[in-house]
Amino acid sequence: MPGVAGRGAVDLASIRRIGAGLNRPECVLATARGSLYTADWRGGIAEIRPDGTQALYRCELPGGRPARPNGIALRRDGSFLFADLGAEVGGVFALARDGSVRPFVEAVDGVALPPSNFVAEDASGRVWVTVSTRRVPRALGYRRDVDDGFIVLVDGRGARIVADGLDYTNEAILDARGEWLYVNETFVRRTSRFRVRADGSLGPREVFVEYGAGTWPDGMAFDEEGHLWIVSVVSNRVLRVAPDRSIATIVEDVDPQHLEWVERAYLADEMGRPHLDGVNSRVLRNISSIAFGGPDRRTAYLGCLLDDAVYAFRSPVAGVALAHWTWPR
Repeated sequence: MPGVAGRGAVDLASIRRIGAGLNRPECVLATARGSLYTADWRGGIAEIRPDGTQALYRCELPGGRPARPNGIALRRDGSFLFADLGAEVGGVFALARDGSVRPFVEAVDGVALPPSNFVAEDASGRVWVTVSTRRVPRALGYRRDVDDGFIVLVDGRGARIVADGLDYTNEAILDARGEWLYVNETFVRRTSRFRVRADGSLGPREVFVEYGAGTWPDGMAFDEEGHLWIVSVVSNRVLRVAPDRSIATIVEDVDPQHLEWVERAYLADEMGRPHLDGVNSRVLRNISSIAFGGPDRRTAYLGCLLDDAVYAFRSPVAGVALAHWTWPR
């Protein structure tokens, strides 16, 4: 692994499965108490406790439509926020552990939010939301020339769009100092970043790193050495990006012929759900997010789209403790 002397890529045989019976655990969070939380399409958020037992905090959205959590956030009081990936509309909802649910933000500037991708609450209580595309269905946004994704900030001033014109906006996270907001733009294969101003507004977009064939960045997390870990859908890749923008491959699990098929479709602007909903691999089934946990934060947990469990492997470096690490207090 470049930049980490004497440390190499992860052997697939060493990757463990955590939990069972989950439904599309796309986003995973880890806490100091040892609990893992994942989005779950049974209609809520699942908790995997340190002893292996599970709980499902399930809800039904107003009007009776099923909840389709994608990105999730843990709050100080132990409740949750989730970005809803509905078929035609989205929004962010607040979910308590007793199953009660209420809208958190459903519209910005009087316009209903499309199917919503990701949500995170920072240490200052600001909430960051991403919407990948305004196209419906969302698969129409799997194109290199579709740049209608955006980022919403919710703070004491309300909800407002702080960045627009992004190409399939995926996870967005702050760096350890809270100075930069990093965002994955999945279908142009790049991670961009914005300087965060004191009022929460963002400076101009800066391309941080671009990726090559077979990488479509989705989830991400920082480690304590300032490297950015990136998770790619389809290719089941975990990449480690150094501050100097060099890239090391930590994990990869994909059949070359399958990847070539998806790559051809991508380059021809024909990529669709079949390319994301099928996978030829040994262990991993379309990984999508990463969280560092365990007592030393050196266990990397991977969420996924097509399995009923979370994956875990030992990292050579500890991850940064996110705002929710010690929540609930």
